[in-house]
Amino acid sequence: MYRIIKVLNNNAILALDQEKKREIILLGNGIGFGKHPGEEIKMIQSAKIYTLVTKKKQTSALKVVNGIKPVYLEATGRILEEAERVFEKVSHDSLLPLADHIALAAKRAEEKMQIPNPFTPDIKVLFEKEYKVALKGREIIREMTGAEISDDEVGFISLHIHSARSDEKVSETLDNTRLINEGIRMIEEYFQIDLEQDSLGYNRMMSHIYYMLVRTRKGEQVKADLNDFVQVKYPKEFAAAEKICAWIEQELKKEVQPYLDAVKLAPEKVRAFLDAILTR
Repeated sequence: MYRIIKVLNNNAILALDQEKKREIILLGNGIGFGKHPGEEIKMIQSAKIYTLVTKKKQTSALKVVNGIKPVYLEATGRILEEAERVFEKVSHDSLLPLADHIALAAKRAEEKMQIPNPFTPDIKVLFEKEYKVALKGREIIREMTGAEISDDEVGFISLHIHSARSDEKVSETLDNTRLINEGIRMIEEYFQIDLEQDSLGYNRMMSHIYYMLVRTRKGEQVKADLNDFVQVKYPKEFAAAEKICAWIEQELKKEVQPYLDAVKLAPEKVRAFLDAILTR
């Protein structure tokens, strides 16, 4: 049973889940029509339930919700539904943070004050499926609010979607993207080359480095060890990787396993990882 705290509009209700003692948002066509604060309702079959997580624990959900126009909550709900079609499982805790971001993005678009996202090209590669959902999200935002958000904002929304389907914070994912971007620039400088961003080798390398960063942050170990093989077979590439790992250790303040541990895979995959470097 739910007790209505506030009817946001005809399609959105802020309520208290009386059994779990937590605030939630219910989204669904017409579910708020004729409803009133204090009224008790049963679960509405057509409604989606979103748990409320705020950026600051001491901030009440009601205060945050009051600061976001209901249309942005609805738009965000539709975007998360799109994400669920692709990924099946998406955390509903992400409604408020993403709605808050979209509301600010729409305001920036209206005021023509865009925040640049230098990592948008990398985000498109690393989180291709999330980016495609975010592109559909841009259409939803345009349709529901009239706001035309930029490609850079689509990149930021992609990170929120990734966060909703993983245990990573948006800030952590963005920092991983930054480290990958700077690491690849170091590789280009070391070998005096320009890596082809559309190549399969480049994409694989980005993916390997990303998962290396994730494992490093979590302190996870990789069982296979091909360091000796790689060091003998590709000494220059190994030296470059050691240099990058040392830099990443300084950035993360955590120990990185010797060499980019992405090469600690099946031998046939080692070459794929190095393709982006060796093709020059």
